[in-house]
Amino acid sequence: MKELLKKDFYFELPEELIAQDPLEDRSGSRLLVLDKNTGEIEHKVFKDIVDYLHSGDCLVLNNTKVIPARLMGVKKETGAAIEVLLLKRRENDVWETLVKPGKKAREGAEIVFGDGLLTGKVIDIVEEGNRLIQFSYDGIFEEVLDKLGEMPLPPYITHKLQDKNRYQTVYAKYEGSAAAPTAGLHFTKALLKEVEEKGVRLAYVTLHVGLGTFRPVKAENLLEHHMHSEWYEITDEAADIINSTKKAGGRVICVGTTSCRTIESAADESGNVIAGSGSTEIFIYPGYRFKVLDNLITNFHLPESTLVMLVSALAGRENVLNAYEVAVQERYRFFSFGDAMFLQ
Repeated sequence: MKELLKKDFYFELPEELIAQDPLEDRSGSRLLVLDKNTGEIEHKVFKDIVDYLHSGDCLVLNNTKVIPARLMGVKKETGAAIEVLLLKRRENDVWETLVKPGKKAREGAEIVFGDGLLTGKVIDIVEEGNRLIQFSYDGIFEEVLDKLGEMPLPPYITHKLQDKNRYQTVYAKYEGSAAAPTAGLHFTKALLKEVEEKGVRLAYVTLHVGLGTFRPVKAENLLEHHMHSEWYEITDEAADIINSTKKAGGRVICVGTTSCRTIESAADESGNVIAGSGSTEIFIYPGYRFKVLDNLITNFHLPESTLVMLVSALAGRENVLNAYEVAVQERYRFFSFGDAMFLQ
């Protein structure tokens, strides 16, 4: 197989196509349907997804919940502004964080948030310059965070989010993500009910999305790119639903790349999903053989991103880049608050 290069996944994206705000109606987004075998394209509305799902299929959804992980604070000694992004809880009140500007957060530095409701001390500097911060507060950390934290919207969204819940799926349950599993943002409770009434089973898995999802690929050769690890969990019930769907000849359709990476990480060589929890660093790019997933519902992703590479692994690079070109021409909305795509 020829060497895979980052530039092979480049496409021109006009900045004005990056959606800055969510639509009023979650399921009113547009839906580009791409036949992964022929490359044929249809233009629909997201609620039409029901027409493409069949009785006996299974929809896999990531029920992670985004925490308001962006904290604005000041350095205790100087009063200089510091922004802290919570990435991963290491133990109790110690978190791995991304700090801007890093040079103001040397080991031992103390940061104050919300007039002292929360304080943090940098106790270590780890890989990629991330800081381990020990937090102190009165009461319950989650409640303090809810009061002081902001939703960690991706850097390409510059508008302030009016309603925190619009960066959560309607089925978000377990807190721990630094970013939303955005393909799921298109579903309303009513639409999920319609899907179930059609005889489609829902399997909920959990993968706490790290910011590694948005980290640009720096290596020109894809094989040199290292994915950040993310924690996932699959219950016995979810594994049973997925495995029995497969056995009965139904399709396993993932909502979003995070659900896809979760089940592919937890599957054995014969495509059987094993219940349990763990960390995954799976990087899916063309040449990958899918063990479980048949189809994918996803948003439109950044040029040269690992997510475009994953989608290309399923539908072929040429088909995907052609579909993206059509989406640009047709003025589809891109990224987290943008439109959706179904690879059937």
